[in-house]
Amino acid sequence: MKKLSLMFMILLIVAPIDLSAASYGWGYKKGTNNQQPEVGKYQQILEKYNSYYLDPSGDKHVYLTFDNGYEAGFTEQILNVLKEKEAPATFFLTGHYVEDQPELVKRMIADGHIIGNHSDGHRDFTSISKEAFTKDVTELTTKIEKLDDKVDVQYIRPPKGTFNETSLAWANELGYTHIFWSLAFVDWNEGSEKGWKHAYQQVMDQMHPGAIVLMHTVSKDNADALAYLIDDLREQGYQFKSLDDLMLKQLLPKEIIGYNKEK
Repeated sequence: MKKLSLMFMILLIVAPIDLSAASYGWGYKKGTNNQQPEVGKYQQILEKYNSYYLDPSGDKHVYLTFDNGYEAGFTEQILNVLKEKEAPATFFLTGHYVEDQPELVKRMIADGHIIGNHSDGHRDFTSISKEAFTKDVTELTTKIEKLDDKVDVQYIRPPKGTFNETSLAWANELGYTHIFWSLAFVDWNEGSEKGWKHAYQQVMDQMHPGAIVLMHTVSKDNADALAYLIDDLREQGYQFKSLDDLMLKQLLPKEIIGYNKEK
């Protein structure tokens, strides 16, 4: 037993555990009074791999994102509201959704929305090999491009928010930018709807400048609340922007965009 213990200690010294391979579940400490949430150690990790969970500028900008794993009959309503209100959004799709709902995906693209990669098989990126990751991600992007060869899939969101430094690095190597979120609530359980006012209040209570909002299209509550959210947030001075706008802000000189960390 002593020999085994000594051997194990030697192995730890010679081949230390790769902390970058640890698996993280995305989460944050909610802010109060319209303050941005805190993400602790995740901040440095995201900055290292050019990943985002909010717009750090302090501008009253909102970024709507929807995760689509399957269709429950509410996406068309959401698209209708977005079109009527002229609000951009990003839809993170799975392979199943692209194959099952090609016409809705085509409409998302035609309406000017961004299509993001949410994993072909909705896989845990931290539990698969680099080869499996590459295959999963590229196969989904190929499916999307077959519907419209002009679409540019450059944003990725890991299923269930599970990530590590390795998966972030792999995505970067393939040209993808990870997008997490700073505002979300439990909205994916079909049959447990609480009414649109509940969804509305969940978003309004957590709203802050630069919010990347995560919602799921399987929720009737979300579909019914969306128009009220857009109207009332605009009344409060918020503007709805796309992820492309967010990326542009990161590239422009800070003096031009009026970046102010104290803001």
